[in-house]
Amino acid sequence: MIETIVLNARRAADAAPAVRDPAYPLFAAAVGKRLVERWDEVLAANEADLRAARDAGLSPAMVERMGLAGAHLEALAELTRQVQEDLPAVTAPGPEVRGVGRSRARLVARPLGVLLMVYESRPMVTLDSAVLAVCTGNAVLLRGGSECRGCNAVLADVIASALRDAGLPEHLAQVLLDTDRAGLRELMKRDDAIDVLLPRGGSGLVSYCRTASRIPVIAGGAGVNHLYAHSSADADEAVRLVLDSKLPDPAGCTALEMLLLDEGLADDFFAALTARLDEPDVRGLVLRTPAEVAERLPAELTRVLEVRELAGNDDGREFLDTTLGVRLVSDVDEAVRHVRRHGTGHTEGVAARSAEVVERFTAQVDAAAVVVNGSLRLHDGPTMGAGPEIAISTGRLHVRGPVGLAALLTRSWVVDGGGTVRFRRDGAEGEDR
Repeated sequence: MIETIVLNARRAADAAPAVRDPAYPLFAAAVGKRLVERWDEVLAANEADLRAARDAGLSPAMVERMGLAGAHLEALAELTRQVQEDLPAVTAPGPEVRGVGRSRARLVARPLGVLLMVYESRPMVTLDSAVLAVCTGNAVLLRGGSECRGCNAVLADVIASALRDAGLPEHLAQVLLDTDRAGLRELMKRDDAIDVLLPRGGSGLVSYCRTASRIPVIAGGAGVNHLYAHSSADADEAVRLVLDSKLPDPAGCTALEMLLLDEGLADDFFAALTARLDEPDVRGLVLRTPAEVAERLPAELTRVLEVRELAGNDDGREFLDTTLGVRLVSDVDEAVRHVRRHGTGHTEGVAARSAEVVERFTAQVDAAAVVVNGSLRLHDGPTMGAGPEIAISTGRLHVRGPVGLAALLTRSWVVDGGGTVRFRRDGAEGEDR
């Protein structure tokens, strides 16, 4: 079965039209149209998956990530529109450069080839990934988690219909509904047929894909993210940034896991947090702090919020729920040392009015994104104005940060020699540049 899957993907990639073909924007538009037509069916399948997930004991945060609503349909419509708008510029040939004699050269866009996307929980990743991968001329294998199998089966039909509508090869996007681990292990050995592996999920999934496969990896996810709140920051603004970075989608890869709070700001910060306890979602926040920090918390805060002791292994941990670690630090240098030791290079932030502190933090903290006086949730392709994405890469090669259309392309040189030779000069090729 795996042999058939990878053979079909390779044949589809070879048969696909060249980058910039009008079939690709047609496919993006067709996905949006077909999804609208079958949205009620998608929601029904998603609700069945959610019931099964709750019965299986998945965490509330993970179940929340699985859910679909009208906002997801609107987001997908915007994605397909943005892809159609961005494709011409992203796939345009580079400027011409002059070589010896009459030779001219330019870079042209090429697909990466056959992509294997492995992800968890979010069914909309199935459609996002199909649109971005196919519209850049790639073949893609989409292997979601078993918890979303029912919804992904409907989305597979949506994608197949859109491929037919656009006149593209039927196996250019394959949704793999068999989520058996043995099949995944076999796929990850096929570096002869699969060009790029894109895991999107928790640190366990990303680490497994990196160690178990010889396929080049663009890793997305695994965000142990910090926010350093300096004493020069406005306390109320710092609280707003923390809450926005943590509570919406707490299992997301840009979620805040550890607040590094300057000792000089601590009391004002806790007072500002206490003033927000009437906000419904704030009451779900769980604080993990050292004992000496817990002693400084206002009584009203500890009465309403659950407060636990911060353990040593909580440093560098993805809580994947509404738990927030809090440590006090003496200065920016201590904060930087903590981030360097425990961060995963995904998203780090600093809240400070001091330009010197901001400069020091951004110069010394190396991550895919460093956010200054903003929510960590700003690290997102569309939100940043960088266009649609299928993941956020923490690697240092090929792409770092949002994995958008341009990251799913490579480039090759097309050299127009104009009859020019390099070594056997006979004057025929002309020397004029």
